[in-house]
Amino acid sequence: MTSANPPGRDPYPGMTPVASYGPPPGAVTTAGFAGTILIMVSAFQILQGIAAVAADEVYVTGIEYVYQFDVTTWGWIHIGIGAIALAAGLGVLAAQTWAYIAGIVLAVIASFANFAFLPYYPIWSLVIIAFNIAVIWALATLLGTRG
Repeated sequence: MTSANPPGRDPYPGMTPVASYGPPPGAVTTAGFAGTILIMVSAFQILQGIAAVAADEVYVTGIEYVYQFDVTTWGWIHIGIGAIALAAGLGVLAAQTWAYIAGIVLAVIASFANFAFLPYYPIWSLVIIAFNIAVIWALATLLGTRG
């Protein structure tokens, strides 16, 4: 008696063969992750900007800083970046190639804006920079797999 099946014989009769070993159809993909995080970060950017525009006293100003603008100016910068990034995030969820590239560019710009905003709200700016790095990684990975 041997345990090997002869060639051409189905080793598991009655079972349906699996054609693909990828993720299940309903699974969250890299595009879903990137789009969701980009939309979340853009919402944070917009809220950060609204807080700066609505009440200058929300953010503490410290020592003189090279990139020092009025807090209201920073608020409008964050609102603008956030609004454009929101559109790119929706484009990522719709699997648009332009949105992948725009998302990377906007995440880089938002990271620089939050770096310059560090003296006003350091911990929050670092958290947003970390989320932007996750977006850049996910979108770059996605572009790399698309060939």
